[in-house]
Amino acid sequence: MSVKQASIVVVGSINMDLVAMLDRSPIPGETILGSQFAMIPGGKGANQAVAAARLGARVAMVGCVGDDAFGAQMKRQLEQEGIDTAHVSVAAGEATGVAIIQVQREGDNSIIVIPGANARLTPALIDLAEDAIRRADVLLLQLEIPLPAVERAAELAARHGVRVVLNPAPAPAGALPESLLRHVDVLTPNESEASLLISGAAQTDTAIEELVQRLKQATGAPNVLVTHGAEGVYYDLDGRTGRQAACQVDVVDTTAAGDCFNAATAVRWGEGAALTEAIGFAVRAAALAVTKFGAQPSLPRRADVEQFQARPDRA
Repeated sequence: MSVKQASIVVVGSINMDLVAMLDRSPIPGETILGSQFAMIPGGKGANQAVAAARLGARVAMVGCVGDDAFGAQMKRQLEQEGIDTAHVSVAAGEATGVAIIQVQREGDNSIIVIPGANARLTPALIDLAEDAIRRADVLLLQLEIPLPAVERAAELAARHGVRVVLNPAPAPAGALPESLLRHVDVLTPNESEASLLISGAAQTDTAIEELVQRLKQATGAPNVLVTHGAEGVYYDLDGRTGRQAACQVDVVDTTAAGDCFNAATAVRWGEGAALTEAIGFAVRAAALAVTKFGAQPSLPRRADVEQFQARPDRA
């Protein structure tokens, strides 16, 4: 059975990831030896765009890079994935954004993001991409770019009846503006991001089911998905609550798992699947992503996800 090709517009960050592999993170004042270093194309926006393209969507990227070597490399990388970069602007005199990532032996990571040219993405640049947004099935947003640009993109999507998925990462310490939330169809934080949005602090003493309900009440989003690592995804979809279990895999690097999950959800939803089906597909895609090192190199292709889904132990 043929599946409609989804059209996805991603408005978000484009970074070069500077990745260090190490046994553990150093404590303040300590110097330790790492085991490996790599420079890998990343950024939450670019990761989600690449993931969506590999999963079969027609993708346009809206973002900003610097006029440096990283910027040229990042734009070229997106184009090699078949992504439309007509609305990837080059900011004169700015460095391309970078992320400094520590990946520990168990696969956990910590990330420092330096926005660089991402901070130059303005509402005026978003307006130039209005026609691309108008033609999309789903607009996919994150928060590694200035909030006014995110708000403008969501506003344009709502004007044209385009569905909006907001991955509120990195999450602010406090509520998102109502002017943004009223245009959001699906909100997709992880557990700590959900806590930040509700209370301004990353709390761990609230049951995940209660956290979902509190987040939905606080934001008014019709559909809320809270990812919870190895526990899976807890959701409230227009009042229907549930949980999608995670797949058990050998974890190598979790860096782009959330980006993969969000892209896969948007792709299947854009293809016409129900959100519950889209979540199941996204969990499998994210499971494959954590089995490989690096952000974009770990992102699976559609055939890989479908083959993984068809395995007898995934039935």
